Amino acid sequence: MSYETKNIRNVVLLGHSGSGKTLFNECMLFEAGAINRRGTIEDQNTVSDFSDIEQERGNSLFTTLMHVSWKDSKINILDTPGFDDFVGEVVSALKVADTAVMMLNARSGVEVGTELIWEYVETFHTPSIFVINQMDHEKADFDVTLEQAISRFGPKVIPVQFPYNSGTSFNSIIDALRMVMYVFPENGGKPEKKPIPDSEMARAQAMHQALVEAAAENDETLMEHFFEDGNLSEEELTKGLNIAIAHQQIFPVFCASATRNMGSGRIMGFINDICPSPADRPPKKLEGGGTLACDSSAPTTLFIYKTMSEQRVGIVSYFKVYSGVVHTSDELINSRNGNHERFGNIYVSEGKNREQVNELRAGDLGVTVKLKDSHTNDTLNVKGTDRTIERIHYPEPRIRTAVKPPSKSDTEKVSKALHQIQEEDPTLIVEHSMELKQLILHGQGQLHLDLVRYRIKKLYDLDLEFIRPRIPYRETITRVANEVYRHKKQTGGAGQFAEVHMRIEAWHEGMADPADLSVRNREEEDLPWGGKLVFLWCIVGGSIDSRFSNAIKKGVMSKMAEGPLTGSACRDIRVSIYDGKMHPVDSNDMAFQTAATMAFKTAFKGAGPQLMEPIYNVEVLCPEESMGEIMGDLQTRRAMIMGMDADGHYQKIMAQVPLAELYQYSSTLRSLTHGRAKHTREFHEYMPVPQDIQNQLIAAYEEHEEAED
Repeated sequence: MSYETKNIRNVVLLGHSGSGKTLFNECMLFEAGAINRRGTIEDQNTVSDFSDIEQERGNSLFTTLMHVSWKDSKINILDTPGFDDFVGEVVSALKVADTAVMMLNARSGVEVGTELIWEYVETFHTPSIFVINQMDHEKADFDVTLEQAISRFGPKVIPVQFPYNSGTSFNSIIDALRMVMYVFPENGGKPEKKPIPDSEMARAQAMHQALVEAAAENDETLMEHFFEDGNLSEEELTKGLNIAIAHQQIFPVFCASATRNMGSGRIMGFINDICPSPADRPPKKLEGGGTLACDSSAPTTLFIYKTMSEQRVGIVSYFKVYSGVVHTSDELINSRNGNHERFGNIYVSEGKNREQVNELRAGDLGVTVKLKDSHTNDTLNVKGTDRTIERIHYPEPRIRTAVKPPSKSDTEKVSKALHQIQEEDPTLIVEHSMELKQLILHGQGQLHLDLVRYRIKKLYDLDLEFIRPRIPYRETITRVANEVYRHKKQTGGAGQFAEVHMRIEAWHEGMADPADLSVRNREEEDLPWGGKLVFLWCIVGGSIDSRFSNAIKKGVMSKMAEGPLTGSACRDIRVSIYDGKMHPVDSNDMAFQTAATMAFKTAFKGAGPQLMEPIYNVEVLCPEESMGEIMGDLQTRRAMIMGMDADGHYQKIMAQVPLAELYQYSSTLRSLTHGRAKHTREFHEYMPVPQDIQNQLIAAYEEHEEAED
């Protein structure tokens, strides 16, 4: 069945891990008749969380697409992971959702994962509702959770419901919008409507009045009716709330128990009646300017927000139709590469199960398989239309590890497999580091990288070992040094001869030319690894022919690429060639290149050599009670604490930490805070390595070089 755009609702379930998204989704499917039995995490039979690793862990690791029919609407449901390691899944789902359903745990309140996700909700300007779940838990506290939500997300958070009784006896919800109390049977399901008890009437009326005022604010006619009558009709209230939610002017709050199947039906009714359809959302931004309205009568354009590789199926592409209608056997053109893609089959998804359909209209979410060269973030258009939906912008990585293949012969297979997964998961970055001579993975956290390793084993039967990645140190100098080096080699016949007189010194922006040398030529080289080489040709007379200048510079560069201290790249050095000798027969480019390399190496060690290490700005968001342990751990990592600040009811710690000390920090932070903290990192600058650590690194490098010889 094909649904009109106005009758489609795309909702994304969001929340900290353990807030109950997957079970709440089971309730939605069950209440809508999409399934005849609710699954559980323990029985590993939920519609979402269907992959082997999700069932093993008991957590969502991927976003699952499902749908239900409710009244006259189709509700597409995107169930997302709660762990911050899989934020890419959340961002992709938010890109195509029109309403966010933020799940809060009634016993834990607003958790750090909720706060992190909210940043992305705000980025996408997604209309949102809150569901305070697990009201049946013995430690459930609706009022405290609501208070935290208002404190963190502002006065736009307005309750629609509150529990009549919470904890283990929870079975009744008072609805201030409809002014009725829902009393659920013991096993949940369809509730009985009853009058609101007198003891709760004042609170319900106050909530109802707040909702009416919020609805009236968005329309002059409604405002007039409100002032005249002091109230709005049900139809007027629906209209006003629809506008308010669509413009993110209110965030309604509901309560529920997913384990007892209490409350999901009312929330679906609200989504159907009041939450925005794709047609109610602002036009989407296009790359290069312009916008695209969600209109099924316009030329067809769709956007791929997620791709997955499945055994025996191949590449599975999840897409949203942004305009027009896509039919089975349609041929669309990829705006990125110009390739034609034929949609052999179109499906709607119910977890791992898919149902074939003939068409999908603007605003709907669908699935297809075996597209030839289209991936996440690609836009496909009907012939004659050329537009590109603005790409999803994913967060920067926060963790890195080196990959050791099972054997050298598997290196190419491992690289190919990782790049395949990178195409599906844009938050994963695969780096072949020539400098470090390692294959480096950059991800969002240890769980993220562990999932990559699991998938490589599952899909390609390759066992990866994660090892400590090397650090991209830099070498420089602190003093001036002069060196004379003569290279002389006689092998019978033509020999090699070159003598180079070299001065090296630390370079900084704006430094004057040497006062005692006559600079004949000046070259500034921006080095590929950062920093500069300033090369001065100061030869007066013909002691060295200027034609050997490039060879000498090449010799210096070859040693700067693998520095004398630890084999790390050198930076910010000025080299002056001020004298030398040559032979009319035996001097050549190779001889002068060798002489320059050796002169630089020797001079470097006498010029106060200094090893530099990358320093990162690190921000940690954590509960106040975890600050002591986090600060203590950071201090063991040679961190410099730059400040602390409050962020909502969480604390933010700002520090500068050497990259060498951030290995496995994600896992340590999770362990210290039981998963209630998050960190981000960003490169800051290179700073000198402490002398004792520098000595250790030099000794380790020399030992390694001796072993190689």
